[in-house]
Amino acid sequence: MSIRKKIADSEAVLNWAARRIASYIRIVNRNTKWQRIGYEELDQLAEQGEPVIVVLWHQRLAQSPYFFPLDKGRICSITSSARAGSMVGRVQKLFGMDTIAMASKHKSNVAVSREVFGKIKKGISIGIAADGPRGPERVLSTVPLVWARTSGKRIFGITYSAQYGSEAGTWDRLLMPRPWRNKGVFLCREWTETVPRKASEEQIEELRQSLEQHMNDITAEADRMVGREPWSPEA
Repeated sequence: MSIRKKIADSEAVLNWAARRIASYIRIVNRNTKWQRIGYEELDQLAEQGEPVIVVLWHQRLAQSPYFFPLDKGRICSITSSARAGSMVGRVQKLFGMDTIAMASKHKSNVAVSREVFGKIKKGISIGIAADGPRGPERVLSTVPLVWARTSGKRIFGITYSAQYGSEAGTWDRLLMPRPWRNKGVFLCREWTETVPRKASEEQIEELRQSLEQHMNDITAEADRMVGREPWSPEA
C-alpha cells in the first residue's frame, strides 16, 4: 500500500477532515440569515416519534445536517460506502445523525433495506440523496419509493439554497455557500402521491418522475427565494 493511500485511509486523518468540514458547515449556518419554510408538519411528526422518508438532491448535501429537526426526533442518513460517502457519514455523525452505508461488495441491497426498515420500526426517519452517490445529476432513483411502498411512510422533499456560494466541479455541482454575510432558505414540502403496495413497473416509473419533478420544483423555488438562478440540465 502506498504512503498516500495509507494517509487517505488513516482514521486519524479522516476524523480530522470530518471535523474541519463540520466546522465549515457550522460557520455557514451561524453566519447566514436563514428562513425555515414548510416544516410545520414534519416538526409535528418528529415530535410524535412518527418516522418519515426525507429526500434531497446530492447537490444540496452541504447543509444536510440542518435539514431535519434533530431536536425533535432522530434520522438515519443513507451514505455511500466509497471514501467520499464515508466522509459524509462521518460529518453527519458529528451532528448527531445515524448513518447506514449503501451496498458494497460486503453488503447487499437487501441487507441495507433490512437495516432501513429496522430503523423505521424504532421511530427513526430515513434520509437519502436520491440521485447519489454517482448520479446522473438529478435523476431520481426508485429507492425511496420502494421504501415508502414497503413501510407506508410519508415522503418529504427537503432542499436549501444560499444567496452567495459557488458550485464545485463535481458531477453533482455541489453548492458550497459562502461562510459569512449570507442569506439562505431551508424548504420542506411533502410529496403527496401514494405508492401502492402492488404498484406496477409503469406506476413506479410515473411516481419516480413525479417525485423527481417535486424535488426540482422545490429546489428551483428555494433558489429563486434567495436570488439564485435555478438549476438547468444544460448549464
